Amino acid sequence: MIALLVRDLRLAFRAGGGFGLGLGFFLILAVLVPLGVGPAPQILATIAPGVLWVGALLACLLSLDRLFALDHEDGSLDLLATAPVPLEGLVAIKAFAHWLTTGLPLVVAAPVLGVLLNLPGPAFFWLVLSLLLGTPALSVIGAFGAALTVGLKRGGLLLSLLVLPLYVPTLIFGAEVVSRGAQGLTVGTPLALLAGITAGSAALLPFAAALAIRINLR
Repeated sequence: MIALLVRDLRLAFRAGGGFGLGLGFFLILAVLVPLGVGPAPQILATIAPGVLWVGALLACLLSLDRLFALDHEDGSLDLLATAPVPLEGLVAIKAFAHWLTTGLPLVVAAPVLGVLLNLPGPAFFWLVLSLLLGTPALSVIGAFGAALTVGLKRGGLLLSLLVLPLYVPTLIFGAEVVSRGAQGLTVGTPLALLAGITAGSAALLPFAAALAIRINLR
């Protein structure tokens, strides 16, 4: 399992893994939004929670089509499917590697980009915490979508159409945590729901993704 994680991390740091693509997109979005809506601090402070979460969601979506596609193209996925490692564990490791190379950099960069969007001071802690809790769900849900479309030619668009509706609850509760934190309101309920989505996704979706991969490899 550790060897598989190291392998996926090495691929992510090479040209085929798309490492840094999501982070670059996140940065560009945070820079362009003030140019598009204007520099008014009050407007930027109001929209910042939603913009940052939408940016994180789309950044995670960029590299999902490569999650299983490269392994399928070179035949590695067939070998991994017959390896002693459970296929559910393979999906979980790939989702974890995707989060380490995409989600975690977004969590680290989010406070800096929050400054560009004039995010209120009390919201910075909740922004980092919500992304830390919510972005793993984006990677696991994305792994499920990638498993459904593995083997399909030009499946990137279909993958986006499948995954985006599943991302909506995470987006809603994540942005709500930051918005309430900025206003000094209680964040317990949306934070608990966000954590519940991540826990439920991590517990159930690797099994569904493994089943989808087995069906696609037949």
